[in-house]
Amino acid sequence: MEIKREVLDELLKRIKTQDDLAGPNGLLKAISKALLERMLEGELTHHLGYEKSDPAGYGSGKSRNGKTRKTLKNEQGEIEVAVPRDRQGTVEPQLIRKHQTRWDGLGDKIIALYARGMTVLHIQAQLHEMYGVEVSPGLISEVTDAVLEEVKTWQNRPLDSMYPVVYLDELMVKMRHEGRVENRAVYVAIGINDEGDKEVLGLWSSANEGAKFWLAVTTELKNRGLRDVYVVCTDGLKGFPQAIETVFPQAQVQTCIVHLIRASLNLASWKERKALAADLKPVYRAVNAEAAAGALEEFRVRWPKHQVVADVWERNWERVIPFFQFPEEIRRVI
Repeated sequence: MEIKREVLDELLKRIKTQDDLAGPNGLLKAISKALLERMLEGELTHHLGYEKSDPAGYGSGKSRNGKTRKTLKNEQGEIEVAVPRDRQGTVEPQLIRKHQTRWDGLGDKIIALYARGMTVLHIQAQLHEMYGVEVSPGLISEVTDAVLEEVKTWQNRPLDSMYPVVYLDELMVKMRHEGRVENRAVYVAIGINDEGDKEVLGLWSSANEGAKFWLAVTTELKNRGLRDVYVVCTDGLKGFPQAIETVFPQAQVQTCIVHLIRASLNLASWKERKALAADLKPVYRAVNAEAAAGALEEFRVRWPKHQVVADVWERNWERVIPFFQFPEEIRRVI
């Protein structure tokens, strides 16, 4: 599968079967080829000391000299890659050595170590210790920078004008930020398109979660082409619904039932949580909003000492009931 940078993001929309993803001509193989070629370009740039088409290379005696087609074998089978050359033939590739016929993913290892928050020098030491490979810090930086360009292209890609359902949430992960590893919030936006497929619309990071940051996220989604959302599923963060409705005033905001259950059970002892969870099921599995309200009243009667749990649901009631207007099959999706 031939792949161009400008269409890389569009390929995600074409995944319909397992073969489309992991088959002989699937997306995983195509992405491996694209990223490998980008990293090879970064390696040559590091060797020559200037970017492609940079005037700094004029008259330097160091120049690019086209590309050589090479077939490699790896976990996905055979991959044909274009290996860039220099005119003097002085570059000694580290990612794909001369006469090498198998690629076990050294570039992937660099990216994986970088993603775990390791510094360039730590990556260099780790690769030498584990694989006996001498990789310069400059080469590691070129490799990671080349992939980051692909990431930026993906982050800024245009979106469909409408997604029936969008999920907005955050998770805390350890990542390297400004030279140190720290806990940071990663904001995740996932949309279900009109064909029923899930797409990751974007990922953002911040020191912590807040409605103000979510306002910036939804604004960015709109600027990238998203004009209409029918249902937006979120956690119970204060001010979150208002941030969504500021950008998408027609959207229905649905509080995530899983988040609400967790918040409820945190108010009870460990011994009581299983029974409480079972008695909350009639509330969110009711046939309609009226039946759900009745089930919540029955919960109050059954658990007089846990009125605070029922209060949590009542405070969020207007954000709990939107999905009751849909049939059971659609509720499962939402």
